[in-house]
Amino acid sequence: MRLKLHIWRQASGSNQGAFADYELPDVSEDMSFLEMLDVLNEKLLGAGQDPVAFDHDCREGICGMCGMVINGEPHGPRKATTTCQLHMRSFKDGDELWIEPWRASAFPVVKDLVVDRSSFDRIIQSGGYISVRAGSAPEANDTLIPKPDSDTAFDAAQCIGCGACVAACPNASAMLFVSAKVSHLGHLPQGQPERYRRVRTMVAQMDAEGFGGCTNHRECEAACPKQISIFHIARLNRDLIKAQLTAQEEKVVSEGAG
Repeated sequence: MRLKLHIWRQASGSNQGAFADYELPDVSEDMSFLEMLDVLNEKLLGAGQDPVAFDHDCREGICGMCGMVINGEPHGPRKATTTCQLHMRSFKDGDELWIEPWRASAFPVVKDLVVDRSSFDRIIQSGGYISVRAGSAPEANDTLIPKPDSDTAFDAAQCIGCGACVAACPNASAMLFVSAKVSHLGHLPQGQPERYRRVRTMVAQMDAEGFGGCTNHRECEAACPKQISIFHIARLNRDLIKAQLTAQEEKVVSEGAG
C-alpha cells in the first residue's frame, strides 16, 4: 500500500517543531507500525537525511516505551493495542497518517516523537513501593489474599507507564497512571502500612510535576492499551480523602502532645 505520512520533526525541546511530509510506496500490511517507521528511516539514511527519532524497546506491548499520537489517537485506532503491536493492516492504501508525540507540559519533547517521561519515575519514587525485607521470594500461600482483591490488584498492575492516558486527557492528567500504581499496592496486605502516606505523596508529586486534574472525561480509559478502568481513580480519591483526614488527626495529636 502507499501511505502519505505527516510526522512531527523537532530537533530538541528548545527548538521549534513542524510537520514534515513523506511518502512510502510499498508498505506491507503485515508490518508493524514501528517496522513501517524503520523502513522510512532506512530511506532517510540512504538519502543522507536525519532519521525520525522515536522510543521503542520490547516491541511486544509490555515495556511502555513506544508511544505516539496517530491521527489524533494515542497508540492509534485499535483498542487495547500499543503502537508497537499496531499493524499496517489497520490502514488502507492511500491513507494519510498524522504522527506526533505525546502533548503535555509534563512530557517535554526530547526529539521528534521522543518525550521525557521521567516525571512518571519521580511519582513512583515518591511512594510507589512497599517497605519489606529483601531476600528470596516467600511461599505464595503464606499470605492469604481474597480472589477479588488479587484480581483487582493484578488488573491495576498491568499499567505499563506509557503515558497514553496523559496524552488523551484534555487536562493532561496522570490520574489513571497514579491510581493504577496506588491501587495495585493498596489492594494487597503488603501495601497496607504505607497506604495513606503513599496516596498523599504520589498525588502531591503528580501536582508538582505539572499534570492536570481529572474532570471525568474518561478519555484515559478509552486510550489505555491495558484497559485500566477509572474505577481505580475513584478508589484513589477515596483513599486521598481518608489520608488527608488521617494527616489532620496526626497533626492534632502531635500538637497536643507538644
